[in-house]
Amino acid sequence: MALRIPKAELPAGLRENLVKQLGSVPEPNEVLWNNPKLAEDNQEFAAKVATWDAADASLKTFAHMAVAAQVGCSWCLDINYFAALNQNLDLAKASQVPRWRESEVFTPLEREVMEYAEAMTNTPTTVTDELSASLLGRLGPAALVELTVFIGFANLAARCNTAHGITSQGYSDACEIPLAGRPQTSGVASAS
Repeated sequence: MALRIPKAELPAGLRENLVKQLGSVPEPNEVLWNNPKLAEDNQEFAAKVATWDAADASLKTFAHMAVAAQVGCSWCLDINYFAALNQNLDLAKASQVPRWRESEVFTPLEREVMEYAEAMTNTPTTVTDELSASLLGRLGPAALVELTVFIGFANLAARCNTAHGITSQGYSDACEIPLAGRPQTSGVASAS
């Protein structure tokens, strides 16, 4: 897949900061910079999202990766797996998110979070009262609200990236364990 929107030239300071942080400039930043106000607002919101701490970081990373795998956003999978490495999360688990239903490495709570992420990503959504009540009981209201908005943000990012033709940039190549591929499915998560 090729980019559907050309890359815009970032300000030198922003470009340098991104290269220092990540080793290269993320293509989503370059594409969004075609509208600098939008790009700045998106960066500001993403930075705020990263500071939220009511829900566990690994649960949010797994949820974002589950959304990315379902939507088909290889860029989001790539960068979140790289983020898992840099956040000292369990790479064996992170590497298995695209095939979480078949993998034996996840806890029941992690499975529920990924099921919730997929249910929120389905169109129309398939979140059930039972799944929501279970997560509410396990996480509490503050963490469940945060997780829900985080998954919504993951959907925004994944869907924009795929619509723009943005694909993996190889950030996850630094990880010791290869990222598992998603099993061949219809692209729609079950409502289990």
